[in-house]
Amino acid sequence: MKISKTITLATIALSLGFTSITIAQDGGMKMKKKEKMMMDTKMVGGAEMFPNKNIVENAVNSKDHTTLVAAVKAADLVETLQSEGPFTVFAPTNEAFNKLPEGTVETLLMTENKAKLQSVLTYHVVAGNVSAMDLMKMIKEGKGKAELTTVNGGTITAMLKGKKVQLKDAGGNMSMVTIADVHQSNGVIHVVDTVVLPGM
Repeated sequence: MKISKTITLATIALSLGFTSITIAQDGGMKMKKKEKMMMDTKMVGGAEMFPNKNIVENAVNSKDHTTLVAAVKAADLVETLQSEGPFTVFAPTNEAFNKLPEGTVETLLMTENKAKLQSVLTYHVVAGNVSAMDLMKMIKEGKGKAELTTVNGGTITAMLKGKKVQLKDAGGNMSMVTIADVHQSNGVIHVVDTVVLPGM
């Protein structure tokens, strides 16, 4: 009996040990997969985006974001977006800016309109590192939509259109995420096809 009990206890202990090893391995594999995703580079605007560089260092190399970079410089936000963060940036392409009424970009870039430009740009920024997976989870938990508070102080609404994340601004304008999870050393960029605007 004693031998039988000893064998049974040993079997249970061994089983628990294997279970613990399996859980640890699964957890380790998930962590490694996440780390690999963080280290993967993506092509944006014909340039490779490096996860060990900050938001500004990568953005300046994208030929699709020259207007955004010029706007960030004019708004004196370069230093902010080079800081530790982390930040989640919904980055409009040049084509996105071109959708705005004629003369809008030029007007925003004027020195006297710096405060308004800062308001528009920070409306595209959310504090924290929010991945596409995080957004989808938030949308699911919100039963189809998620309210995101921007650095501007306003909110944008995230929802799904098919398998892509779509944003709705204060005026009801829609913007689609075209390239998600472009990881940076101080956050993440999601490229969008339309400029979102705060209530102005």
